[in-house]
Amino acid sequence: MAVSYTAIGNNKKFIILTYGCQMNVRDSETIAGLLEAMGYVETVDEREADLIVFNTCSVRHSAENKVFGKVGEVIGLKRKNPDLIIAFGGCMSQTPEARAILKKQGVDIIFGTYNIHELPSLIEEVLTTKKPVIRVYEKAEGIVENLPAKRQSGISAFVNIMFGCNNFCSYCIVPYTRGRERSRKPDDIIKEIKQLSRQGYKEVTLLGQNVNSYGRGLEEKVDFPDLLKMVCDIEGIERIRFTTSHPKDMSDKLIETMTSEHKICEHAHVAMQAGSNRILERMNRHYTREYYLNLTRKLREKVPGIAITTDIIVGFPGETEEDFEDTLDMVRKVRFDAAFTFMFSPRAGTKAAEFKDQVPLEVKKARLERLNELQYGIATEINKTLEGTVQEVLVEGPSKTDPDKLTSRTRTNRIVIFSGSEDLIGKLINVKITEARTFSLFGELV
Repeated sequence: MAVSYTAIGNNKKFIILTYGCQMNVRDSETIAGLLEAMGYVETVDEREADLIVFNTCSVRHSAENKVFGKVGEVIGLKRKNPDLIIAFGGCMSQTPEARAILKKQGVDIIFGTYNIHELPSLIEEVLTTKKPVIRVYEKAEGIVENLPAKRQSGISAFVNIMFGCNNFCSYCIVPYTRGRERSRKPDDIIKEIKQLSRQGYKEVTLLGQNVNSYGRGLEEKVDFPDLLKMVCDIEGIERIRFTTSHPKDMSDKLIETMTSEHKICEHAHVAMQAGSNRILERMNRHYTREYYLNLTRKLREKVPGIAITTDIIVGFPGETEEDFEDTLDMVRKVRFDAAFTFMFSPRAGTKAAEFKDQVPLEVKKARLERLNELQYGIATEINKTLEGTVQEVLVEGPSKTDPDKLTSRTRTNRIVIFSGSEDLIGKLINVKITEARTFSLFGELV
């Protein structure tokens, strides 16, 4: 599908407020590219913006409530500047409940996850008619390629390889907000990454709700390990990452590819979610704790030094103390390098939200605290073993916590802070680790 642009932006200013996962970050890069193609200029100050775009996540109600609160603030800016256009997109806009609230709040444009490419025409329509517009589709009409993008840096880039999800975990709204799985053609992916290489990017992260499902439904017989090998052949790209991997689809072929291809980083994010077989079944995850243990053992055996990270939900409906102890037991056995931990949040429209045996909030809070205490201790212990070692890092830029220092990342996705000159940004260098903490490492140039 061809996308046309006009110069109606005319140096007006825009800002994008992004919530959620890497997929949303990547979508915001496309939105920024579309807007700049229209003549808009990005700003960091909401008060001087002519256009404010929300790109939202609907995984948890708490996140949604924050967004609605922020919309209220922005509506206040619109009262002072009636010409301000407020556009709202992302996963939240795919739900009828959110759309009804946004319509009442006075949002000018509501667009969905399937039609980001239509945003320029929607803006033009609002400017012409002076009336709000809602354009949200219930399913995708294919994949629109060759959209412009404004990337966040010239070092590491996110690259979508597929969209949507077919798994229907009982707690997750994603299959309803992003649709069923759709894989991009490998030629289109390779073309995009070659262009990134020509622009000086050193690292790419391949994105999908479940990258291990890549290739299903394509005419060309290609799977995710095949795609990884194609990306490895691209000159100039030094590091390749991917996320997220569903355990049930992580094949031996993928593990062997990670072993044989040096460019693939020694890091796998494999979402466990729970350690109890009973809870995993209720979550509709299609694997057991025994399967997950065997999978992570294979990863550690085949890929020396690999960092394994995960997602864990506590307080899923019906979770007993025994179920929770099973999760703690799995954390002790696997010894995750890092974990994103959450309390279960009922999500309207999902099966789990209808379960009657919801766990009390105070119980969920106590379990999350116990889980984090255990996991943080393990992460610190693992990081401490790196003190005195020399690690290859890709220098990303000034540290957010200390602008006088640089931040970098190891192949295992650990952040390393060190002192160095800005001409090191974008380079692969060696750093000796001098101090290890729970969430980051500190080092010095070798």
